[in-house]
Amino acid sequence: MALKCGIVGLPNVGKSTLFNCLSNAKAQSANYPFCTIEPNIGTISVPDTRLEKLDELVNPQKVIPTTMEIVDIAGLVKGASKGEGLGNQFLANIRETDAIIHVLRCFDDGNVVHVDGSVDPVRDKEIIDIELQLKDLETIEKKIQSLSRIIKSGDKDALREHNLAVKIKEALENGQSARTVSMEEVDEPFMNGFQLITSKPVMYLCNVDEASVKNGNQYVDAVKNAVADENAEVLVIGAKIEADIMDLETYDERQMFLDELGLEEPGVNRLIRSAYALLDLQTYFTAGEKEVRAWTIRRGMTAPQAAGVIHTDFEKGFIRAEVMKYKEFVDLGSESAVKEAGKFRVEGKEYVVEDGDIMHFRFNV
Repeated sequence: MALKCGIVGLPNVGKSTLFNCLSNAKAQSANYPFCTIEPNIGTISVPDTRLEKLDELVNPQKVIPTTMEIVDIAGLVKGASKGEGLGNQFLANIRETDAIIHVLRCFDDGNVVHVDGSVDPVRDKEIIDIELQLKDLETIEKKIQSLSRIIKSGDKDALREHNLAVKIKEALENGQSARTVSMEEVDEPFMNGFQLITSKPVMYLCNVDEASVKNGNQYVDAVKNAVADENAEVLVIGAKIEADIMDLETYDERQMFLDELGLEEPGVNRLIRSAYALLDLQTYFTAGEKEVRAWTIRRGMTAPQAAGVIHTDFEKGFIRAEVMKYKEFVDLGSESAVKEAGKFRVEGKEYVVEDGDIMHFRFNV
């Protein structure tokens, strides 16, 4: 599943530092705007404790986690929608992602220059929002013009699409993102076809100092209040602390550092899982002596579609899926025990895969 989360924000808010922690890539990180010009793309493993348990029970030759892509996009500035600060290039990069991680600076540090001279994450959020909304407004106005010609012929679908476009235009003119527009399920293909940046799901990431990493601070509180009506997740993470954790060589050293901070796990683990959910993804497993592997699928996929993620032949020649529930497998301890307990399921083409399913596919090509 080649789905991407894009990291966006103003310059110098910690995007590249965070990206480096996520991907172990070494994106250039410097204390000046436009350090990142070309987007950096990192493929990252999705942390999943269920794999550890399956490894313990199955004892395979190897364990393969599922992955997702994170894109570090250069810092936007005021005027980006009109091409300021390489804006057109940056906006095009955002358009190619499937979801947005919006990084906001929520720490004071006189040694790190803020592009607008002071720390105010709500203002920073609004700057980015306005630039993205202005770009979308430009896009939707062009779409309305082209649809206006088509609806004269009496095309009912075009009329419905036109009405949705007008509704979105009104929202954007009122400073609201396209994702806030309510619509019927039948309109979703139209929304997807518009390819609007502000229709993408978003998560706000508050980058804080060490003292605020556990309980947040006044900046975080301000962000939460500002996005209360957006139905968006707000995560608190310390990018500099995450970088320090990554620099430690052993697991024990990292765990000791986390204990000192009062944290159960690195913040990047929470972030990766949240980004995975933001993309509306879920995981199923295959488990055998050769390997235990996690596979990424879109929520709502059927068994043949899930099989196709492994290989297109599996979907084309799908016969049936043999399914075990993760909890039942772990509780009973083996596949044979699951079968003896009558919990081993045989499912057909209509079966909708659930997160954590352990599956074998039967197919014929």
